[in-house]
Amino acid sequence: MSADPTQVLAFETDCHIFANCGFPAPGLHSFLFEPLWGNADSNLYFNKPMLLALLGSIIVVGFFWAAFRRPKVVPGKLQMVAEAGYDFIRRGVVYETIGKKEGEKYVPFVVSLFFFIWMMNLWSIIPVAQFPVTSIIAYPAILALLVYVLWVSLTFKRHGFVGFFKNVTGYDKSLGAVLPLAMLIEFFSNLLVRPFTHAVRLFANMFAGHTLLLLFTIASWYLLNGIGIAYAGVSFVMTIVMTAFELFIQALQAYVFVLLTCTYIQGALAEHH
Repeated sequence: MSADPTQVLAFETDCHIFANCGFPAPGLHSFLFEPLWGNADSNLYFNKPMLLALLGSIIVVGFFWAAFRRPKVVPGKLQMVAEAGYDFIRRGVVYETIGKKEGEKYVPFVVSLFFFIWMMNLWSIIPVAQFPVTSIIAYPAILALLVYVLWVSLTFKRHGFVGFFKNVTGYDKSLGAVLPLAMLIEFFSNLLVRPFTHAVRLFANMFAGHTLLLLFTIASWYLLNGIGIAYAGVSFVMTIVMTAFELFIQALQAYVFVLLTCTYIQGALAEHH
């Protein structure tokens, strides 16, 4: 069972610093959820993170559908917000990294990726939900795999087998005697390390952020007894500060993920010298 803030308050209402109970510290159990449907033992079930991922997808699709179903020359407020977000990713990420001519066809994919990830991150601070879906490694891993498959296929399509080999190994005959070692390092870096770090960067930030929010939230409640009230106030202030900080990190991590995606696409399309 998860130890998210709502559950802590529901099940640990009598657990305070002077109530002879230990501090219910967050941990890996905070990221495990009982199935809402199905049986966890059979690996065929539907739980809270899955529900949030589904709802997040519906929200993102619904938002852009509502904004652009009847586009106007003079946009309304919703269309203006959607256009601003779309244009920010198109011009500020795709065009700047890949270029306008080559990058235009990848704009829908990158925009979808950014807003989906951002929504999955935002669940962390939304009441009742209070859980970032991307703090479970499977979700960033699948997204990184999509980018990885796109990168590999684009590199093969643009350069062929020999060009692909040169691209992923960083082949440069001017390196001389160190060329074999450099190619080996580049090969493992591009084909094995790259997708791993792409996924883990997003996962680790969301995992750590959610853990900190849980820590200060639970501490605020745990210290709310006797002379501990003063410390509970400090912990509560830190909860607010960390929530504001998480808002920034959530958008930043979505941005970094799509920026790296565009960098990989640009590397696949670039001519090898």
